[in-house]
Amino acid sequence: MTTAVTVTEQAARKIGEILGREAPGAKLRVSVEGGGCSGFQYKFDIEHEQAGDDVVITRDTATVLIDPVSLGYLAGSQIDFVDDLIGAAFKVNNPNVTASCGCGTSFSL
Repeated sequence: MTTAVTVTEQAARKIGEILGREAPGAKLRVSVEGGGCSGFQYKFDIEHEQAGDDVVITRDTATVLIDPVSLGYLAGSQIDFVDDLIGAAFKVNNPNVTASCGCGTSFSL
């Protein structure tokens, strides 16, 4: 299995828009934390500091940071942005998930 995490064109465009409204050097941190109705949940934060062991994904004007622990849970995932009738949101297509809740932000492995 690949450990690479990819960012779709749609997600990169939306991340670039969000970061463009922030101070220079802003990056999107994607992490996994305990909680949610299925055990784990995705978290999205704007950061200006990058840790030395962060994995950095760059696509167009988007920069995404992932810490090493979260990378273990996100291995092989694709970060996408979906805008449909029920709303607009980032969506993580994670091949490691065995179950998830209806909202799509909580999952179990």
